[in-house]
Amino acid sequence: MQFKDYYETLGVEPGAGEAELKTAYRRLARKYHPDVSKEAGAEERFKAVNEAYEALRDPAKRAAYDQLRARGYRPGDEVQPPQGGFGQGGPGGVDFDEIFAGGGAGGGFSDFFEELFGRRRPGAGPQPGRGAPPRGDTRARLAVPLEAVYEGRSLRINVAGKALEVRIPKGVRPGQSIRLKGQGAGGRGDLLLEVEYAAHPQFEVDGGNIVHVLPVAPWEAALGASVSVPTLGGPVELKVPAGCEAGRKLRLRGRGLPGVRGGAAGDQIVELEVMAPRAESEAQRAAYRALQQAFGDGWRRA
Repeated sequence: MQFKDYYETLGVEPGAGEAELKTAYRRLARKYHPDVSKEAGAEERFKAVNEAYEALRDPAKRAAYDQLRARGYRPGDEVQPPQGGFGQGGPGGVDFDEIFAGGGAGGGFSDFFEELFGRRRPGAGPQPGRGAPPRGDTRARLAVPLEAVYEGRSLRINVAGKALEVRIPKGVRPGQSIRLKGQGAGGRGDLLLEVEYAAHPQFEVDGGNIVHVLPVAPWEAALGASVSVPTLGGPVELKVPAGCEAGRKLRLRGRGLPGVRGGAAGDQIVELEVMAPRAESEAQRAAYRALQQAFGDGWRRA
């Protein structure tokens, strides 16, 4: 398997904090999202960015990856796994049989990611003294797309080379488990899949609410506008009031995650990010110069 430099993919330094990682991920995922990008190779770049963020956002995964990276590997170098592979303990002593998310859950991640974080070795089961569940069951973590949580639909996953179909309960929450009877390692016991939410390029989760950062042009923020906003249920029109400033939050009621046990659905919180489009023509540059003359420097002190 070939080494991947996830920091280079996201364009951040190895010491980047959580906020910097998140900002870089949002920017690149928005740039290369297949639904909006016209750039050649955008879909592959989008997958690479998603994989890098999935690896670095989790402290345990990141610590293990950092230890591997410290060996001096460069992108494209052939990585030699330790004898027996990374399945038990990973490069950093973490039990990756217990961290089964992203690639192993059908996320389309690379062989490098799956070997390092997700792929279970055939027959690997609970280890004595490692908190194994009762009755010989096998535990794993499943990274579930937010769309599947919103709709309540089935996913196909691969476990130890075996394809399985998992029904995702509508509104399932992180930490809850889905039991697949008789699908434990080596045919022993059940497979218990602990749910976590997969990283999403457009949304973050805050309890039952969904948070989306919406770029708006300066004139839309100043004058007001009707803007199409993505939601888990499809795009909707949002009225941006005149006079909005960067960071203002607007609410789309009932557009968050479904309620638990029949409870009320959460909302979608739309946070406005005022962005100045790049001037790419003389007419656009002239328009910016006209704004400069109209506002001068006084707006900074307003």
